[in-house]
Order: sequence, then C-alpha cells, then structure tokens
Amino acid sequence: MSFAKWVGGALGWSFGGPIGAIIGLAIGSFVDNLTDKGTPLLGDRQTGKQRDTYRTKPNYGKRTSSRPQTQSGDFEVSLLILASIVIKADGKQDQRELDFVRQQFTNMYGKDRANKAFELFKRITKQNISTREVCTQIKQMMDHASRLQLLHFLFGIAKADGHVTEDELRQIYTITGYLGISSRDYESIKAMFYNSSDNAYKILEIEKSVSDDAVKKAYRTMAKKYHPDRVGHLGKEHREGAEAKFRQVQEAYEHIQKERGFK
Repeated sequence: MSFAKWVGGALGWSFGGPIGAIIGLAIGSFVDNLTDKGTPLLGDRQTGKQRDTYRTKPNYGKRTSSRPQTQSGDFEVSLLILASIVIKADGKQDQRELDFVRQQFTNMYGKDRANKAFELFKRITKQNISTREVCTQIKQMMDHASRLQLLHFLFGIAKADGHVTEDELRQIYTITGYLGISSRDYESIKAMFYNSSDNAYKILEIEKSVSDDAVKKAYRTMAKKYHPDRVGHLGKEHREGAEAKFRQVQEAYEHIQKERGFK
C-alpha cells in the first residue's frame, strides 16, 4: 500500500479543518504523484466519489448533538500532530523522544504502518502548527475518553528522555485546556509519570484526608473513566495503552488500600 493511500484510507473527520491542512501539506509530494497517475487519494465512503479533502472544514460555529465516531486513523494523526508540538516545546528534538514515538507506533500498528506514520510525523514536525486550532478540532470531534488517551501518550513522550522539562509541562497543560480536559484529569495522568508519596491519591483525584469510603468511590469512578472499553472504537491497537493507564489506577488503589489497611 502506498504512503498516501494509507493516510487517505485511514482517516474520517480529521481530513477536514486545520488537521486536514497539515496532513495535506505533509503529503503534498505524494498527492502530485498520485494525481499524475489518476489515483484518487481518498474516496467518499458512501458514494465512492473523490472529495476535495483539504478544502473541507468543519463548522466551528455550531455544535452537533453527537460527535462522529473517531476512527483509528483520526486518533493516529491527532497523536502525531500533538506529539510534534510537545517534542518541539523545549526548542529541540531529543532522539530518545523520537525513538519513543516510533516504538509506540510499532507496538500499536506493526512495523510497516509505524514506518509510514513516522514518515508522516517527520514532515509534520517541520511545520508551524497552531496548537489552539488543532486542539479545537480534536475537542469538537473526539470523545473525552480518547482525548484522555492522547494526553497519556503525550506525557509518555515528554518523559521518554528521563526528564519532563518545564517547557514540555507548560505545552502539555496548554494542550489539556484546549482539549477541554479538566485540570484534575491532567494532574491524575501526570501523576502516573512521577514518583512521590501522594501520587496514588492524585491518580484517583482525591485528597489524602478523605475517608476510606471516599477512596473506594473514587476508585470506582476512575476505573470506569479509564476502562479500556471506553476507547474500544479506536481498535485493538490502542487497547494496550489504555490498559496501561487502567492498571495504574488499580495500582494506585491497591497502594492506598495497603497503606490504610482496609479491604
């Protein structure tokens, strides 16, 4: 499968708006190639007709009652763009962070698809991207559970070189706000990447002073919020990342349970 066909066939809503413009620019050389050969880049899923994908923009002035379901490709491209923003936050691209992105994509998608994704990623990192515009599109089109999974991955990238810089933290926090994710959820996921005595409480989004019953209630709430089934629509390739996040919630609860001595 060609690079451009792989991109075109994997995307839904993210082929419109600012994300579509970024992807269009990233694969511009491939588009010329395919057009010369008479090969459509992306066909309409209902009619089979070719669409002018890079000029299509979602209506940001109106909110629909329900979001279109995010496909694996939509999540993948959103992830690549946000990852490029975080990696450049401290003014440099650390090879360990780049290797982390490649390895994660290899784990999720297999070597062939990961290589295509990383090729796209390298082109994306060369662009000047409006964080606010990209995040606005993601917020309006992607469900909350999938946005939380994006945030978890971004912290993993930032921590890949062994140290999260203040610039990276500020950038991730900015992204969090634009994505419509609460500061409590931000602190919960952030705590999964740090070692401190109160991290278990932060992961469960509670204070140390709460009662045992409140701890149990918080665990049930967070287990439901971070359950891997919440991102099942993204495909099995994203389940492993969701399961890692879910395990950290379980471990946080078990830590508090052992510390307090309740069952």
